[in-house]
Amino acid sequence: MAFGAQEYRRQHATGASPVHLVVMAYDVAIVACERSDSHRAEEAVSALRSALDLHQGDTALGLFRLYQWCLDCIHSKDYDGALVVLRSLREAWATVEKRQNMPVAYPAGVASYVSAAL
Repeated sequence: MAFGAQEYRRQHATGASPVHLVVMAYDVAIVACERSDSHRAEEAVSALRSALDLHQGDTALGLFRLYQWCLDCIHSKDYDGALVVLRSLREAWATVEKRQNMPVAYPAGVASYVSAAL
């Protein structure tokens, strides 16, 4: 039964929009922090950070810094600090997803991470 649920989640990730994949990566990071699972939380936040195109300007650099801060919190077991930021960013991406009519390219690194993490 667990295999069926896992396969369903993988298929869901495979067919998801790029923005939805980002939201899903935040979900993985948030759940991991709520469970004090530093390894999984670090993987999820690192996948988001690695997928950034830092040539895109100040927004990407700002996200990079926020992700790094979250990683620092996770390393020091300050999951609540990381959760505040991760939940706010997830909400912002979910709002973008709801309002979006055109696909937004997000590097494949997030897609492959989310598929593997589920």
